Amino acid sequence: MEAIHNSGHAGRIDIGLDVAASEFYDAKANMYNLSQKTGANDRIITPDQLIALYTNLVDKYPIVSIEDPFDQDDFSSYIKMTQQLDKRI
Repeated sequence: MEAIHNSGHAGRIDIGLDVAASEFYDAKANMYNLSQKTGANDRIITPDQLIALYTNLVDKYPIVSIEDPFDQDDFSSYIKMTQQLDKRI
């Protein structure tokens, strides 16, 4: 947000995320390991916790799009997030 403000684009720019969540999804456990790429396992969260994280980010920042927020086969999470965030993203 500071960079957007300092560049003079505040109020004229939106943010989109491309999460590629399938890269850190464990289908057997139905969990998302946000620390997987670091070799650690200290940030493993449920799909509901991931939805809460996205909701918090959308509340805090001008995010208008979230691409690939879940694994492509995690249909229930897509449905929950769509119901929760509705037209905000």
